[in-house]
Amino acid sequence: MAARRARPVTMVVFVLPSSLRRWVSGRSEVKVFAVAADTDASPTLGSALDTLRRTHPLLEERLRDDYGRIRRHISMFVSGENALGLGGLDCALPPGAEVYVMPSLA
Repeated sequence: MAARRARPVTMVVFVLPSSLRRWVSGRSEVKVFAVAADTDASPTLGSALDTLRRTHPLLEERLRDDYGRIRRHISMFVSGENALGLGGLDCALPPGAEVYVMPSLA
């Protein structure tokens, strides 16, 4: 019998602007685990936000709309690049990823 492989997991740090900190008791960072959808995939921004929904639902509902998409007035940066250019919610997260959340500039 073949051993089952575990799905990859990584710790993700969401770095928050002051306008969103009231939803997490004033903290500037929130740490969550992101779990990959299967054994051959990397954890994604979407999976990190799914965990955030369970651990900090008031914050998560300010980041995603009712359809699960990143809200238009929110930008997220992974490794210094806008997540939308990296695949949006499907953006693969490196181990120990930092996701900077920022209000979009008009």
